[in-house]
Amino acid sequence: MNLKALVLIVVSTVSLASVTVAAETKIAVIDIQQAMFASDYAQNSVKASLESADFVALKAKAEGSAADLQSMGKEAETKRLTWSAEQVAAQQKKMSYAKADYDLAVQKIQGEQKQLQQQIMQELSPQFQEALAQVVQEEGITLLLRSESVIVASPENNLTAKVIDRLNQNTRVATEQ
Repeated sequence: MNLKALVLIVVSTVSLASVTVAAETKIAVIDIQQAMFASDYAQNSVKASLESADFVALKAKAEGSAADLQSMGKEAETKRLTWSAEQVAAQQKKMSYAKADYDLAVQKIQGEQKQLQQQIMQELSPQFQEALAQVVQEEGITLLLRSESVIVASPENNLTAKVIDRLNQNTRVATEQ
């Protein structure tokens, strides 16, 4: 057997093996955060949080501070030319206090939202992992990628909606028991 024939056999074998591997590989993508936060459990948790007395009070505080700041700004704009230097300084001081109140309320709202996100992820993680494993097994997926790390993927390769549906089914069954 000459060298050319040996090389041809090796190349043919490698090509055939790579085609077989490619045929057996089923790739899919998932957006984990979307899957978790689009679930019924997460949506209900967010709704309950937004309707809670503490959140409503924080939101009202932020909106009230924003309204105060806006009215003080309009008042300063219309009366600035007639005010003395002390009056201008007093108005600026009031506005800075209102701005600080607004910033604090917004910071508290953002903190509450971040805490809720972490709580949802922590509580939902076991059910999410189970739902994901079930869908991956059913679909025969051999390679699963985060959608954030993929440039292009066809919609039929995206498991997010299927995982959301399975997660909703699993959490519904868990709450009914």
